[in-house]
Amino acid sequence: MNNNKKKKEYAEMTKAASPNSPCAVNCLKAFLIGGMICTIGEALKTVYALKIEDEKAVGTLVSFTLIVFTAILTGIGVFDKIAKHAGAGTLVPITGFANAVVSPALEFKTEGHILGTAVNMFSIAGPVIVFGTAAATLYGVIYWITTLL
Repeated sequence: MNNNKKKKEYAEMTKAASPNSPCAVNCLKAFLIGGMICTIGEALKTVYALKIEDEKAVGTLVSFTLIVFTAILTGIGVFDKIAKHAGAGTLVPITGFANAVVSPALEFKTEGHILGTAVNMFSIAGPVIVFGTAAATLYGVIYWITTLL
């Protein structure tokens, strides 16, 4: 019986300490900020398409620009403030992946380049993202070399 009383007390304390979040407001923020990120991507695509005819190259440049911009914003502490309000709105686009790689790298940099930055960057963002990018780069270089021959 004493155990049930503790469980009820704990449940009441948890409920009081974590009030319900305003779901409609949070969904609206995620939609608007995520939409803004996608709109920036589309604007970049339009600007790059004015100078470059290759559609694949334009897509690559847009992705690269968004990743670099997010990494810089994460590094100076701005992206986390945006993500605090946007929630999933910043996680779904490519910017969420860039933030997931840069954040732990910055957080653990005091532990050294290998054991701090690199290890935690791999563990948080997941090897699929990092190794996938590395593999794509390697395969791209191999493809480029074979097309020259």
